[in-house]
Amino acid sequence: MEPRLVTDSRLLPILNELKPREPIFHRAEFGTTRLDFEAMTEADFWEVGASGRRYSREYVLDALEERFKHPTDDPWETGDFHCMEIAVDNYLLTYTLKQAERITRRATIWRRTAQGWKIVYHQGTVVAD
Repeated sequence: MEPRLVTDSRLLPILNELKPREPIFHRAEFGTTRLDFEAMTEADFWEVGASGRRYSREYVLDALEERFKHPTDDPWETGDFHCMEIAVDNYLLTYTLKQAERITRRATIWRRTAQGWKIVYHQGTVVAD
């Protein structure tokens, strides 16, 4: 039933660049301020949360700003990474995220720009029991 997801060998360098950036907005080494998050997202970024709700870039930036005012311990682990090129310099990165007992499938569209990697779109979907 499940697809066989194998990253094309020519994309392994891209996969290796993007894996350390996930889960997005949870990697302190890539920034913890609103300016950092603005720099890592495209102006038209948006996301679909695990709830199925759509969130604008502005909403996400506001939420991140609040989250990092009062950081909490949020242990997580990632796995099952897969990368595919969907257009020139645009890549779909998918993976599984485990946070305590909650498991989600994640998808991020990344764009390589002159300023570095930018997030175009992100989605999280809860894995049903």
